[in-house]
Amino acid sequence: MRFAARMIRGGIALIALTFAMLSMPGWATEKKYSPGASDDEIKIGQTMSYSGPNSPFAVVGQTFDGYFRKVNDEGGIGGRKIKFISYDDAFNPAKTVEQTRRLIESDEVLFTVGSLGTALQFAVQRYLNAKRVPQLFINGASSRWEDPKKFPWTMGYTTSYRAEGRIYARWILRDKPDAKIAIIYQNDDYGRDLLAGVKEGLGEKASMIAAEESYEITEPTIDTHIVKLKYSGADVLLDFTPPKFAAQAIRKVGEIGWKPLHVLNSVSSSIGMVLKPAGLEHAEGIVSTAYNKDATDPRWENDEGILAYKQFLQKYVPTINPNDLLAIGAYNEAETIVQVLMQCGDDLTRENVMRQAANIKDFKPSGLLPGITIDTSPTDYAPMESLQMVRFQGDRWIPFGEVISGR
Repeated sequence: MRFAARMIRGGIALIALTFAMLSMPGWATEKKYSPGASDDEIKIGQTMSYSGPNSPFAVVGQTFDGYFRKVNDEGGIGGRKIKFISYDDAFNPAKTVEQTRRLIESDEVLFTVGSLGTALQFAVQRYLNAKRVPQLFINGASSRWEDPKKFPWTMGYTTSYRAEGRIYARWILRDKPDAKIAIIYQNDDYGRDLLAGVKEGLGEKASMIAAEESYEITEPTIDTHIVKLKYSGADVLLDFTPPKFAAQAIRKVGEIGWKPLHVLNSVSSSIGMVLKPAGLEHAEGIVSTAYNKDATDPRWENDEGILAYKQFLQKYVPTINPNDLLAIGAYNEAETIVQVLMQCGDDLTRENVMRQAANIKDFKPSGLLPGITIDTSPTDYAPMESLQMVRFQGDRWIPFGEVISGR
């Protein structure tokens, strides 16, 4: 009997020891790593325009860098510190290719995140997919990032230009069903994506489009195109131009006394880069879309997310204006990639990073507007598919109506 009792006690002790060992880090699951990850470190890469024509976007890289330093100060990801490597490509595709190869082949980062530029990221998309390196949360809203069958290692972040175009069309059909529409668009993938989305959204009502004008990015001005569109008799202008040309369009519309409902694509909604140079008197009443909270809006004065965002900037990137929408956008992206890494646990392989990026459920970054969430699946590589309509009044964008889906 005493022998049996000892056996029982020994068995219980062994079970207890086994459970204790399994509860210790490293025992519950096997640690798995790809290049760029280890017990101590996670290397993340990025290309960004710190110089060149789009140098204002340097704010994006600076915000990512500050956020990862904040994460490291708080203990890192599962005890691992993030090493963030962000190289300047001067908004030059050839330089993007060079710097991306450097990140993968020399620095051996685990993945890239938040890199800038639709054309620039097109230039490295096939390379990164061939290398099976996650190309995550690109800052360039092309629908080409939403093709998991053809490019399973590429994912965007914000609502695509095509979906944004569908959203404008659905809003016009609902609020201005008798509109005559004029469209100005840049003759590249960005402009054509927005145009295609509008036509998809209008469907059988595409005859509402009275005139279209495309232009080349090499043209010094689009003034003549705006004048031609005025004489189409349209009462709605869909303005699918980047910041430089958007400012020209807003100013010219005002100078020639045209009074259409001016709809401005979200990439050019910056007050500082676009509306002020165009003249705020010309910008009054312009309609656009938004997905980030505006730190200048009194509605968010006591919002926990915005308060945390402002405190973060003050401590880690004090040179950045908290009112810069590029900064709050990058802050949201950085929060989301940290969520992906937390989901990875101790399986920090490139395959699992991509698997977790494609399994985000109802995630709400601090700076996103209410009603907009981040959701993905293995067959849905569009993390964000909804936008909030906004109207420029006085000195800020004012949200109106409900969030509209571009799905």
